[in-house]
Amino acid sequence: MRDRTITTPGRTLTSTAAPVAAGLTAAVLALSGCVAGEGSAAAGSSDAGSGGWSTDAVAVDFATYNPLSLVIREQGWLEEELDGVEVTWVQSDGSNTANENLRAAAVDFGSTAGSAALLARANGSPIRTVDIYSQPEWSAIVVPGDSDITDVADLEGTSIAATKGTDPYFFLLQTLEEAGIALDDVEVQNLQHADGRAALDNGSVDAWAGLDPIMAAAEAEAGDRLVYRNIDFNTYGFLNAREEFVEEHPDVTQAVVDAYERARAWALEHPEELSALLADVAGIDPEVAATVIEERTVLDLDPVPGDEQRAVLEVVGPIFVDSGDVPAQTNVDTALDELFAPEFAQEAVTDE
Repeated sequence: MRDRTITTPGRTLTSTAAPVAAGLTAAVLALSGCVAGEGSAAAGSSDAGSGGWSTDAVAVDFATYNPLSLVIREQGWLEEELDGVEVTWVQSDGSNTANENLRAAAVDFGSTAGSAALLARANGSPIRTVDIYSQPEWSAIVVPGDSDITDVADLEGTSIAATKGTDPYFFLLQTLEEAGIALDDVEVQNLQHADGRAALDNGSVDAWAGLDPIMAAAEAEAGDRLVYRNIDFNTYGFLNAREEFVEEHPDVTQAVVDAYERARAWALEHPEELSALLADVAGIDPEVAATVIEERTVLDLDPVPGDEQRAVLEVVGPIFVDSGDVPAQTNVDTALDELFAPEFAQEAVTDE
């Protein structure tokens, strides 16, 4: 992580939350005020940072499927704001790795799909969702350009790559269920996202439940085809935090969420720069990155986790139980009641 010398003062994003849109808008959000929680009573604890924060260290993930995380890391806003706090950045390759790192306390904040957050909480991982960073269409069913597979019905009896515990995997489960194909009627190869693309390209599998930006690169570079798309099967992008961290360090939690909302404002005003940043971090062509950002990622949305996200998760929850990923529906119901911590995003976007 390189040193930054940004001298902008601490601030909290204020805006009027916009409804979910079909694409990026040119909405301008105002930045003003001080970060909530700075100098709070918690700062007097024995592990308080020298800048008056309640901890002297925080670990935050970044991921190519979470463009706002790339902005925050690149701009150095957390390092500047959290004076006296050591900020560590850890890359997540997928929701599964983010969840593993959250469970192991290797990170305090991790980026996942909504489905993966619910799965983790339903299986006992103590996490809370503190911000919604995007509504992406980041998954689809992908086949080689010369494949005989033309629709979902053709998937029966095939071998499909998917990363279990991630949105593409649950996208696949929903796709099969909608088509009346039992999970036992296909072979699912549990491969990390990049390995799934490689398996598709070398003929080891017939199809792949893909994830952007790798999926968009596969289309552009190898001529792979998306044979099934459905944005409703893609759950939102969730920023999750370890429950213990949220309870013990609400001031730093607020600062992280404030940074996310500052990054959202920046991203909406600078879509070309955001595409260039994604291309650089992901190692993909800028035009591919632009497709991901401008055509398949909605950032102009209400970041407060709530009813819209719960409605989506109520659909996928029973699929977890049917597939054996969660032991009982009661686990899902309890997780839905306990997962969201909306107060941080509410504070970050409240008009003054």
